[in-house]
Amino acid sequence: MLSDFGYILLFIISGIVFVTLMLFVAKLIRPNRPNLEKLSTYESGEEPDGNANVRFNMRFYVIALIFVLFDVELIFLFPWATVFGNQHLIELTNGDWGWFSIIEMFIFLGILVLGLAYAWVKGHLDWVRPEVTKSTYQSNVPETLYENINKKYSK
Repeated sequence: MLSDFGYILLFIISGIVFVTLMLFVAKLIRPNRPNLEKLSTYESGEEPDGNANVRFNMRFYVIALIFVLFDVELIFLFPWATVFGNQHLIELTNGDWGWFSIIEMFIFLGILVLGLAYAWVKGHLDWVRPEVTKSTYQSNVPETLYENINKKYSK
């Protein structure tokens, strides 16, 4: 006799076997005729300019990781809210379940806020601002003319 966890394990194993089998069958029956056009980089229907291997700033990755963290937090908050809102369950435990669940959620949120504060203090959320450098180019046009144009269009 299998326990409930045994059934879950069998379900996971059968899912992995099914996906692997389907990928293998697809590899066997699909046509494989590569050509120059199929192997080129697709860039919104346009011919690609330059190399497609562009180095991205790691700050994009950190911001995405923090977003996923707080997205997962919302996934954990929803079941807590539904259980906490179950008045029948709270009445059965004389209110102890309500206090336990609210303390547990504040501990969970506190750990997440502590992690966010750590990332903020370490500077992972700060964006790099470019340094403004003054040009050394000597122009025949007076500097005041540029300042007047900038004042005119900045309003």
